[in-house]
Amino acid sequence: MGKINHLDESLNIEGKRALLRVDFNVPTNNGSITETSRIEKVLPIIKFLIKKKAKIIIISHLGRPKGKVVPGLTLKPIAKKLSSYINQNVTFLDKCIGSNIIEKSKELPNGKILLLENLRFCKEEELNSETFAKELSKNGDIYINEAFSCSHRAHASVCEITKHIKSYAGKMLFEEVNIIKMLTSNAKKPVTCIIGGSKISTKIGILTNLIKKIDNIVIVGALANNFIKHRGYSIGKSIFEENKDNLITDIIKHSEINNCNLIFPVDVIVSKNHSSKGQLKNLNKIDNTDLILDIGEKTIENIYKIIDVSKTVLWNGPPGYFEAKNFSAGSIKIAKKITENTKNKSLISIAGGGDTAAAIKMSGCTEGFTYISTAGGAFLELLEGKALPGIKSLETNE
Repeated sequence: MGKINHLDESLNIEGKRALLRVDFNVPTNNGSITETSRIEKVLPIIKFLIKKKAKIIIISHLGRPKGKVVPGLTLKPIAKKLSSYINQNVTFLDKCIGSNIIEKSKELPNGKILLLENLRFCKEEELNSETFAKELSKNGDIYINEAFSCSHRAHASVCEITKHIKSYAGKMLFEEVNIIKMLTSNAKKPVTCIIGGSKISTKIGILTNLIKKIDNIVIVGALANNFIKHRGYSIGKSIFEENKDNLITDIIKHSEINNCNLIFPVDVIVSKNHSSKGQLKNLNKIDNTDLILDIGEKTIENIYKIIDVSKTVLWNGPPGYFEAKNFSAGSIKIAKKITENTKNKSLISIAGGGDTAAAIKMSGCTEGFTYISTAGGAFLELLEGKALPGIKSLETNE
């Protein structure tokens, strides 16, 4: 990874049009925003640009309109929500390119904000079109990417645009990239990764990359079901991915070669369905009608011991169906233990992915982690060691 051109305090951008790419892809219901963390996350960069007296032109996508204007996916309600956060009126424009937009961006007073319409209403955005990127770049004098969660996509507003305008990584994006770089190159050892999720195929690249670099991998959630089944136990009606025995054998073999300690659940919470009460069972007691929905007490104790000897912990993927109270204990206890050690033992704790961030929020531990990334795909691809188009396009040869 080359040196990334990033925004810093010394940059004089007074009176300049800052074209700011953010991720306002928030959940909505009938036009009203149901969860606002992605808006809150970019408030620091917006406030920084206001303080610097820049003219702020914000661009984002929302949903998958597939290049058509879908009224239910307009960014208009976000302009209203954003106005309430920063105590100034955010002007919304119903297009994202065109001479009228360029004119309005130039007329904008210093420290004021324009929000442009959903980029994905134009099919050229997802095609990484040069023409569209050029037009978009005319709305600013400098471009800032503060949308790490979109940077694994080769789309015009994160990739091609950087060829046509002086471009910078936003503070949060720069921090996020550096945290993951640290995690995979010079993290304080011992390093432990707690990894969940439902499909082994989506995590195979990460596991293969991390096994070479870290000390312990704790496998939880539906991901662990594959390993439990592979070891000859019944997993009842629990979800797992079929025909993955060779992958599992490879992971186990690689972990042995690289002296990476693989840890699996030794007991679980099962139920007959998602709404019944849970029952604690050892692996050899799982029957054909059981659904594994959380990790058990002995497994939690084992994870505590590993967290206690770790200097760095990465958590990606909850250990259970945390949305239901009966199966949230594993997630809550892990979040609280990591928080406690971060505060008392200077543990470096990093969490990534939307579900993990939601589980931590539910546990009341959001302030207790060193860093929480809400990015899913981009976070995981960088962990895998892949080059992200949006990050690569910000690299400089200076």
